Amino acid sequence: MERGFEVDYTMLYRWVQHYAPEMEKRMWWYYKLTMSCRWQIDETDVKVKGEWADLYQTIDKHNNTIDFYLSSTRNKKATKRFLAKVLQSIKPWAHPLTINTDKAPTFGAAIDGLKIEGRGRMPPKDTVRRQVKYLNNIVEGENGKLKRLINSVLG
Repeated sequence: MERGFEVDYTMLYRWVQHYAPEMEKRMWWYYKLTMSCRWQIDETDVKVKGEWADLYQTIDKHNNTIDFYLSSTRNKKATKRFLAKVLQSIKPWAHPLTINTDKAPTFGAAIDGLKIEGRGRMPPKDTVRRQVKYLNNIVEGENGKLKRLINSVLG
């Protein structure tokens, strides 16, 4: 009994089966626009409670933050964990075709490792990683804003 109505769970299940495809068809456009096929990934140092930590951040070409990860280390294992977390949290159709990174060697090793493993929602084999200095300027600018927000030293 809910708000004066007696509703059976099978009735709710039938409604979901009936209306869910139509809702998805009407709404896919809105959540399709939130992701893009080109990502920019960067890491930066931030101070958290007096300790230095590494902040990994992924944004799309529309400057929307996809995900971030705070780690105490900056190595291949942390980078791989971050990328796996990002790729698990997105829809299958939202995988990036291009990933722009800086010259950090951990990104290349982590992306290649995830492609080889190929488990779960890992990047497709045709995902391209680019290390072009100027393509990552947007995410580098985001790091500056973030550091000003948390009153840390720029650089």
